[in-house]
Amino acid sequence: MLNFDAERFLKIETGAVALAAEIDAAAARYVAEGIDSVFFLGTGGAAILMYPAASFLASHSRLKVFTERSAELVLTDHRSLGPRSLVVIPSLSGTTRESIAALDFCRARGARILTLVGHADTPLGRQADRAFVNFAEDDTSSESFYIQGLLLALSLLQHRGEANLHKVLAPAFARLPQALLAAKSGFEARAGALAAKFKDEPYHIITGAGSAWPQAFYYGMCILEEMQWIRTRPVHASDFFHGTLELVEKGVSVVLFKSEDEYRPVGERVEQFARQYTDKLTVIDPREASLPDIPPALRALLSPVILATQLERLSAHIEQLRNHPLTTRRYYKRVAY
Repeated sequence: MLNFDAERFLKIETGAVALAAEIDAAAARYVAEGIDSVFFLGTGGAAILMYPAASFLASHSRLKVFTERSAELVLTDHRSLGPRSLVVIPSLSGTTRESIAALDFCRARGARILTLVGHADTPLGRQADRAFVNFAEDDTSSESFYIQGLLLALSLLQHRGEANLHKVLAPAFARLPQALLAAKSGFEARAGALAAKFKDEPYHIITGAGSAWPQAFYYGMCILEEMQWIRTRPVHASDFFHGTLELVEKGVSVVLFKSEDEYRPVGERVEQFARQYTDKLTVIDPREASLPDIPPALRALLSPVILATQLERLSAHIEQLRNHPLTTRRYYKRVAY
């Protein structure tokens, strides 16, 4: 595979999976202490990567679950944030300014603070009540954060007696890194073809529903916009027919990420429409990926993880074809803002 270190990938994703027991123990403690709400915070892409866990937990638990932007939360008087709240803050660097401010704000409200970081000796690593550390970099962090978030959601449900999926699925998580590697390898040829197709495209409408939507949002904003300076319009498939459909015509790129959950028909509706009106529809379906030894019950949760690991291959090819390294920035961490 192009510019890819399989050993490094397996080490990082195995590290995420290996946190399962510690995450489960923390979840058991928080449930025993009587938490009544969970706030998934974060800044930018890291916050988006918590959406699948938050959505799954909200739909299966009586806990109050919130996804809030760190920069906004500190400006509010959120009535559900307090001593019985668990706050989850992901930050790969552990130094994100807005997330540090959110940690201080939530601690002043008496909330329990759990962070997911790539480096322990950082403000978000040191100042949390509980920090889970798994080194990663941009090309491996999506899967790592998705996995940790889902493990936490499953553990909270298990200890609250609202679902027993954690005990059923935990052994399969241990097999996930190798399965993701297989999915990545299986997508390599298509990734190269898609990169050639996308390299000169000035604009993409990117859409998805259910657990695939966060990855659509993330890939458009954090990869194509931030790392490639390609204009995108991420739009949830449920909102597609309330405005964005009017932009679709021949020559307009529409990229649909499908999901394997109950919301799949929402994305399929966009697919049926777009096939009629544009000659540049791209559908990426995680159901087509081969994930050896991963049971269907887990696959239904894994659409964003599969998509993330496949799309990393697209990113590797597109940076080469466009001669635009993924690390190139004009403003991010370069100027004051």
